[in-house]
Amino acid sequence: MNAFVEVARDVYVLRYPVFDVNATLVVGDGAALLVDTLSTDAQARELLGAIRRVTAHPLTVVNSHHHFDHCFGNGVVAAPDRPIWAHEEAARLLRDEAAAVQRELYTRWASTDPELADGLAAVTVRPPDHTVHLEATVQLGTRRVVLRHLGRGHSVGDLVIHVPDADVLIAGDLVEESGPPVFGDGYPLEWPETLFALLELASPTTVVVPGHGAVVDPDFVRAQHDELTTLEWLIRDGHTDGASVDEIAASAPFGPDAARVAVMRGYAELSGRAT
Repeated sequence: MNAFVEVARDVYVLRYPVFDVNATLVVGDGAALLVDTLSTDAQARELLGAIRRVTAHPLTVVNSHHHFDHCFGNGVVAAPDRPIWAHEEAARLLRDEAAAVQRELYTRWASTDPELADGLAAVTVRPPDHTVHLEATVQLGTRRVVLRHLGRGHSVGDLVIHVPDADVLIAGDLVEESGPPVFGDGYPLEWPETLFALLELASPTTVVVPGHGAVVDPDFVRAQHDELTTLEWLIRDGHTDGASVDEIAASAPFGPDAARVAVMRGYAELSGRAT
């Protein structure tokens, strides 16, 4: 099991090798907060062991969004009497659609990674019980952690977790370091504005924790914002001009495979067919 690495004062990141996903631990006075809980019970037990090597404080859990690799470990990591926070839409999706997602995930990996498939199918998904509409604050003793929904981007319910006294922003999959942004149920026409709002919270020295990959700085986020903005306008102009999805994807940032999904999502929204 990888260990937590301190990236700012009493803020630690564990980069888990399966899906290269990050879990972030914020330690305060007599309390701690964990952002994201990995994918399976076995992974979550490893994560909890790593947490307890850093702190024994009672733990509040935050899910950056509803995707399985960030929240299926909730039931193992969070004690029964401890809160789990998420955006209200993320909580709704985990409550209403988790079983269908588990069936789809099992089918996806049953032949190529049966251990992962079995682990995902066996999870008893614990939805968040505390929700954020636009903003909420969690106190860790005297340390303040602010949960903000800045808009839609990677998903309908992305949260940005801000630790002001440590100058840390935990971005979830609004920022990606180890691969291109993922648009499967994203909002490519809104993502740039949401990321701009995140940058408004940053100083030149802010530590930004992406959903996957290495910790980054605001310059990295600014570059990703610029690429997302380019993609947005390629989608808007292509839709106006009647260009095909493949024509736009071929010249878009992030590569044709990722961009093709984004263009399809953007065209659906501009045509009034988005979900």
